[in-house]
Amino acid sequence: MYIRPEEWLEVVRKEYLQGFIRDGGAAVKFIVPTEEIGHDALQQKLRGISDAEGYWFAFVDAAKTGVHMIDQLFHEVARQVDWDDLAFSFVSRIISENGYKIPSQRQEFSLQKIAELNGRDQKLLPNDLKRLLENNLFHDYHMCQEFRIAMMQLCQAQLGMIQVPGDVIKEWLQGELRRISAIKAAPIFQKIARHNARHMLSSLSYWLHLAGKGGLVIVLDISRCLVQRPKPKDPNDASRYYTKATTLDAYEALRQFIDATDESEFCFIAVIAPTAFLQPDDRRGVGSYNALKLRIWDEVRDKHRANPLSSLIRLSPCPDVITPAHRSGDRE
Repeated sequence: MYIRPEEWLEVVRKEYLQGFIRDGGAAVKFIVPTEEIGHDALQQKLRGISDAEGYWFAFVDAAKTGVHMIDQLFHEVARQVDWDDLAFSFVSRIISENGYKIPSQRQEFSLQKIAELNGRDQKLLPNDLKRLLENNLFHDYHMCQEFRIAMMQLCQAQLGMIQVPGDVIKEWLQGELRRISAIKAAPIFQKIARHNARHMLSSLSYWLHLAGKGGLVIVLDISRCLVQRPKPKDPNDASRYYTKATTLDAYEALRQFIDATDESEFCFIAVIAPTAFLQPDDRRGVGSYNALKLRIWDEVRDKHRANPLSSLIRLSPCPDVITPAHRSGDRE
């Protein structure tokens, strides 16, 4: 069964972004639009409702980012986050809630100005503010330790209490730090890789909540996973292609997102896939990886009405018209 894009987007806004996700939930949805619906247009509409509801939005294209590697996916999301703005929002709120006066203008936000407004000695104030950050951030175990350390550094940098430069922290988050020794003073002793990237991503969605956002919305377009590299190779084509093995790795990464929803918070992931994703005769479709298919396939469904809350959503501008590609995807 098919749903109109506008109808489904309204369900996402009301049932998820205004309620379930904002209250600490997490969800992963697979979206398969018909060919009449452009993926870019769908992505922009999701961005629009995410921005309107106060969420941080990130878009990941499998043609540019290796979605089969969770660390590469996290780094791409991290490049789209304004880390300084989030740190400022958090630290200014914590300081204000604990009885300190803060400057009305962000450009005046500094340790010296806060000391002046509150009649405090500038040399003694840092210890009090650092204690506030430790109690409200570092001891918040919803986030993994390395993420908490990194956010402590960015928050202290907003006050001029620099231990490790903020740019170095952001390079580490974005996977662009060349030497890990540059961040050891934090103390952080390893780069973000496959073993810890998933924890970093769940920490990010929780951090966005602490910084005043509704949470994190990720739109992941996996269309390229269903495409073989053309032969002969185009030397001017620098985009990414996937072998059958790496496509299955991508499906495994997505399967892990689904299984981790009970542990994640404030996160909504929409995976956009082409119609070939549903076709049983496609060697790269979801049928090639049962561990994912069994988690999203709507085996029990109403004959006359689509469930807009299901894990697998089929979108069509005309729900009553079934394309051959989608009809084959329903054949068992």
